[in-house]
Amino acid sequence: MRILIIEDEELAAERLARMIHELEPKAQIIDTLCSVNAALKWFSENKMPDLVFMDINLADGSSFEIFKGVNITCPVIFVTAFDQYAIAAFKVNSIDYLLKPLKKEELKAAIEKFKRLKPASTDMNLAIQQLIDSRKEYQKRIIIRFGENIKMVDVKDIAYFYTEDKINYLCTHQSLRYPVDFNLDELEQLLSPKEFFRINRQFIVSITSIEKMLAWSKSRVKLVLKPASDIETIVSTDRSPHFKEWLTGKSEI
Repeated sequence: MRILIIEDEELAAERLARMIHELEPKAQIIDTLCSVNAALKWFSENKMPDLVFMDINLADGSSFEIFKGVNITCPVIFVTAFDQYAIAAFKVNSIDYLLKPLKKEELKAAIEKFKRLKPASTDMNLAIQQLIDSRKEYQKRIIIRFGENIKMVDVKDIAYFYTEDKINYLCTHQSLRYPVDFNLDELEQLLSPKEFFRINRQFIVSITSIEKMLAWSKSRVKLVLKPASDIETIVSTDRSPHFKEWLTGKSEI
């Protein structure tokens, strides 16, 4: 069993490796990486391992960025101190999600699960999908702060989220706009993919906010939103195929 560890805390990586060897003496830890960039470089130069143990918050960003740059085809077990990323984790190749401090019995169960799923990739994909379906709990309200005031906004009342001048905002169906503490990457994980879609780096839109769609250059789509946006809202080229699937309800990407 060839295992890759992606963990930016040296002591945590050493402890994980030690526990793996105690449970699987024949396992080979082929490398330990501490950053997104190091992982991207490693995967571009090496054969895919049998299994990856991966922290989420790394030295230079979120480990989910790795999946955007590399097609990871082996199973992944996330080991993290945070539980809010579970849904996002099971949308990639994750077969388990373990919380720190790591417990030996939980690690053992995760490795046993990997062994059971390894012989049949179809079984693994089914198991992953079942785990996704069982964990779909998305944000229902967004808490916003402005000055000394704190306000709660129901997600169903939000038309879209956007970034302007490095500040993130939400806009309600009633044309009310507020700054939000979450960035768009974080909001993607918190919002239901059935209701919201990130059309480009600057916008996440609710399906109920789309008033009109126009064919645009390079197979893109321009949206007319309600309430209207002063910023041009065009679905990026790489997201356009997924956007069209999302409109029909066939995709949750």
